[in-house]
Amino acid sequence: MPTEVITIGEPFFGLRHISDEATVDINERAIVLNVADRAIQVEAQLLQPLQSAIFANVTLRDVDRAIVIDRFDSHDSDDALCEEVRKAWPTAFEKRGEERLRGVEHYMSPKTFVGNIGLSIYHSASVPLNVGLHNEHPFCPVPGFREVHTQLVGYGKMQQCKERDPATLYLEEPMAPGITHRPMYDAEGNYPWHQFETTTPSIFLALEILPEGAEIPDVGGQND
Repeated sequence: MPTEVITIGEPFFGLRHISDEATVDINERAIVLNVADRAIQVEAQLLQPLQSAIFANVTLRDVDRAIVIDRFDSHDSDDALCEEVRKAWPTAFEKRGEERLRGVEHYMSPKTFVGNIGLSIYHSASVPLNVGLHNEHPFCPVPGFREVHTQLVGYGKMQQCKERDPATLYLEEPMAPGITHRPMYDAEGNYPWHQFETTTPSIFLALEILPEGAEIPDVGGQND
């Protein structure tokens, strides 16, 4: 199936999973996230694995596997969009039940899997967000779990810390629409203490790649 429509962002965003295409035309502005293990050719440049950018009026070549996000900037007001999202989506605490999310203005779309890739969208409403540092993903006990986040709306920062204390921050990456932070896991899938923090109210896509042998969780429940 070369193109699969993903509905978790509706009616706010359009998502597509594209695979095994020699060429893909991107006409209107869209964020393209390369989720394959090899690069996508874009004009005379390469979009490397787990990199993203905003594209328009261009043909992508040698697309092994990619997520395309449409309509990320087609709304008139970020504030109005976020207000509608809060009406439509439950809080992440209601969906996942993690104590670190209790009382946090963090909202979550439905979640779906495309093969071994899990996709969900989050709206972080408060500044600061205070979502809490974490370094584990307990629903995937198999080593090699990979996760990145792609900014869709607003601005934020992905922070890494040496300990479970924001005062031990050692790396911070700015997040703006179209940007995916660099992977932070090691070869065994170990993560530093990390969190997303808001600069403005934000919406981002969370992408989870399960390793071989991992069981796809029940997305009707509370998993992230």
